[in-house]
Amino acid sequence: MNIEVLKSKIHRVIITEAELHYIGSITIDEDLMDAAGIIEYEKVQVVNVNNGERLETYVIRGDRGTGIVCLNGPAARKVQKGDITIIMSYAMMDFEKAKSHKPIIVFPDENNKL
Repeated sequence: MNIEVLKSKIHRVIITEAELHYIGSITIDEDLMDAAGIIEYEKVQVVNVNNGERLETYVIRGDRGTGIVCLNGPAARKVQKGDITIIMSYAMMDFEKAKSHKPIIVFPDENNKL
């Protein structure tokens, strides 16, 4: 049996931009993506600590070292610049293997840097 488990989490990252008139997704600094083991086009869940909104989207690689975290398209209506969010990715895993699995958790600073 396989179950879905937390693969990685970027904990309390700050939204730097919200672009309503874009095709959709979330742009994340490549440094944060690498640290969390998240790849471009991977599905993620975004939770807004400020207002409780939860949404799913996919990741677009942002410029390395910029600290960018930008929600694009309709999801931009769910956040404001400066909101604190948690970005989570999940993976399917064998039930027994999942018992010993440890997710990657990244804690960026107030500038979205490692």
